[in-house]
Amino acid sequence: MTTIAPISTINDLFCRVAAAANPRAVLWLDEFGQWQPISSDQIYQRVRALAVAFLGWGVQKGDRIALISENRWEWAITDFATLAIGAVDVPIYPTLTGEQVAALVEDAGCRIAVVSTRQQFEKLNAVRGQTHLERIVMMDSAAPQDGATSFSAALGEADARGSERDPIFDALVRAVEPKDLATLIYTSGTTGEPKGVALTHANMAANQNCAPVDFHFDPTDALISFLPLSHVTARALDYIMYTFGVQVAYCSQFDKLPQAMREIRPTVFVGVPRVFEKIRQEVERQAGLSPVKKRLLAWAVKVGADHRDTVYDGRRPSSLRWKLADKLVYSKVRAAFGGRVKIFVPGGAPLGIGTAKWFASVGIALWEGYGLTETSPVIALNTPLRHRMGAAGMPLPNLELKLAADGELLVRGPSVFAGYWHKPAANAECFDQEGWFRTGDIGHLDADGFLFITDRKKEMLKTSGGKMVAPQPIESKLKTSLMVAQAALVGDRHKFISALLSPNFVALEDWARHHGIETKSRAELVADSRVLALYGEIVREVNGSLANFETLKRFRVVAEEWTQETGELTPSMKLKRRVITAKYAAAIDALYVDEATSRGE
Repeated sequence: MTTIAPISTINDLFCRVAAAANPRAVLWLDEFGQWQPISSDQIYQRVRALAVAFLGWGVQKGDRIALISENRWEWAITDFATLAIGAVDVPIYPTLTGEQVAALVEDAGCRIAVVSTRQQFEKLNAVRGQTHLERIVMMDSAAPQDGATSFSAALGEADARGSERDPIFDALVRAVEPKDLATLIYTSGTTGEPKGVALTHANMAANQNCAPVDFHFDPTDALISFLPLSHVTARALDYIMYTFGVQVAYCSQFDKLPQAMREIRPTVFVGVPRVFEKIRQEVERQAGLSPVKKRLLAWAVKVGADHRDTVYDGRRPSSLRWKLADKLVYSKVRAAFGGRVKIFVPGGAPLGIGTAKWFASVGIALWEGYGLTETSPVIALNTPLRHRMGAAGMPLPNLELKLAADGELLVRGPSVFAGYWHKPAANAECFDQEGWFRTGDIGHLDADGFLFITDRKKEMLKTSGGKMVAPQPIESKLKTSLMVAQAALVGDRHKFISALLSPNFVALEDWARHHGIETKSRAELVADSRVLALYGEIVREVNGSLANFETLKRFRVVAEEWTQETGELTPSMKLKRRVITAKYAAAIDALYVDEATSRGE
């Protein structure tokens, strides 16, 4: 078992990376589609050069630097360089609009922003007047824009310095203290306006120090970094990989992930639950194109279901039927991940129990975790040695947990943030008088200490009859159907619960063609009586597993796929409920138009 000395700042982690003498610490995909390595020495020299450039531009300890970029090696260099001099980075999703970015940059008081592409530069430059930005640094070196500072020019001839070390710079790195602010991470705002979560070096280091060693990461492992680094989960994950010397391959575009899977063949895969759901749905869709394949998949999943506890315990079943199913089916599912993954972790959003069971039934154990931006992020985690399917995991040993009278989870410990940036009212609301942080999540602990999360407190639906309904578990059950991409429960303060269903249009359109349904638009398709009957059956099946007050009395199939780009999902693929309820207000009203005379709970 690998033992790693604890760190007190993220700068300690940077020093560890710089000293690793790893010729292939990082990989990145060049414009010709070739993976290029970056060594530990190159990481050090590039961080040093950019940090010196920041100092030359007047950056002082505590100053904020905005970082707006997809996942790429320059993101990590900018992060380490900012923290190295005691400055604070403000990672911002590159998918946000110019107005949204300007609001965050101004709220954080950033004078410098580092952006990835010309598109990002032009977006930010157009709203520059709404900020106090003095300089915008652009990572892409081709044809720098007027008004942009070149990232490559800031690095200069850094690589030529080889393995030499600068004692003055090293002393600056070591001078940063655990109590110093490291980053402002703006929450994505599923239920309200984004707030800047202020995390210190001590907060993030405390979470890193509790990384479970029973995952057995080592330098032979590889990870593809594709989850947005502006999200705390992805960033903390990359830090852990750097800690154990795992090779990190940056994938800046989601559509290049299949290529990266084939070529990097990662041993560690971390994705939001929607990634796992989509892979399951694609496996089922492909199998559905052939009656023989469909029967084969159904047989293999049934065989696997008899052995999923063994799989979830990290063991290989000895049954000959399981081994045959593995050769014919399970191995093909693993091949979608590159064929070499040994650790699968869903994060960033809740994983449905149905998804966990299905993957265990095809030979893959998913180690679910739970955390928040405000907790740096991990609160609990399942591991190969300590796990319970359906649980968020075992709480980290350096955290205290307790439940409020209404079931809300309260947390206290060194990885819990001190407060939101310039939000005294929000801070007073989220901490109690004893310093317990109110997570906003409803949960419980079982007899063995495993944490279970039911739902977001603010997202609980209360029927007019006073019954409380947790939407996320029911939505997860609906999404186990190949035909459902997303689901949103509605019905707060109404007699009964209903659902809005956003179809998996690839699968639905395949099904429609097979059944001879021809329509001119998606709106016509989702209104077709045969399609409505199909989704009615899906809802009825889910209702069979629910308490009477939870059952869905009505549903509406919408004609749109919900995406981050169209505004219904956060970057971690969680529902933006306020956006959805506003967008479909008329449809929701129609579900309850005769509520006064209808039966309900």
